[in-house]
Amino acid sequence: MTSGDIWQQFGVATWRVQHARSLLSVVVSSCLSLVVIAAFLWWSGAITPHIRWEVDDFLSRTEVDENGVLSASLHIELENEGLAPFVLTGISAEIPGLLLLPADGAKKEHSLVTVESGDMKTLETRIVITDCAAVPHEPQPVGFTYRTWMGPGSAEVTWDSWWLEGAEGRLPVAWQRGLAGKICNYAVSPDWP
Repeated sequence: MTSGDIWQQFGVATWRVQHARSLLSVVVSSCLSLVVIAAFLWWSGAITPHIRWEVDDFLSRTEVDENGVLSASLHIELENEGLAPFVLTGISAEIPGLLLLPADGAKKEHSLVTVESGDMKTLETRIVITDCAAVPHEPQPVGFTYRTWMGPGSAEVTWDSWWLEGAEGRLPVAWQRGLAGKICNYAVSPDWP
C-alpha cells in the first residue's frame, strides 16, 4: 500500500465522519423542532382542549315533581381557552346523594355541545337529590367526555368550594354540598333565598 492509498482511505474516512456528523446534526435539530412544535400545539389547546368549567348556581331552578322527586337544573359554563373547537359528549358524576340525569330532548336539553375557540357555552343538565344528608362534605369530581379533531378524550373536574355566610364569617363548603343545601332548603321552604 502506497502513501497515496493511505491518504485516499484517510480522506474517505474523514468524509464519512463529517457526513455522519452532518446527518446527526440534521436528525437532532429535526427532533428538537418536532418537540417544540408538539409543545406549542399542546400548550395552545390544539391537541387537548383547554376548557374552563364552572357551575352557575344563580340559574338553578329547583322543583319537586308529582312523585316527590327533588331535582334542579344545573348550568355549567364551558369556555374554550384553546385554539381547536371541541364537542362535549357526556357528563357523569358518582356522588352519594346526587344523580345526574342524561339530556332530555323533550325539555330541549342538548346531549352534545360544540364550543369553538374562544367561545363560551352553557350546558344545562338535571340533577336529582336522592338524599340530602348523604351528599359528602369533601369536594367531589365530575367527569366529562369530549371529542376534538384528534379524537375522543375525557377530563375530570373538581370545582372550587362555595362560600357560605355565617355568624362566624365566610365558610368554605364543597360545591356539591352547597348546591344540595340550596336545593334541599328550597324544597322545604320555597321562600328561602
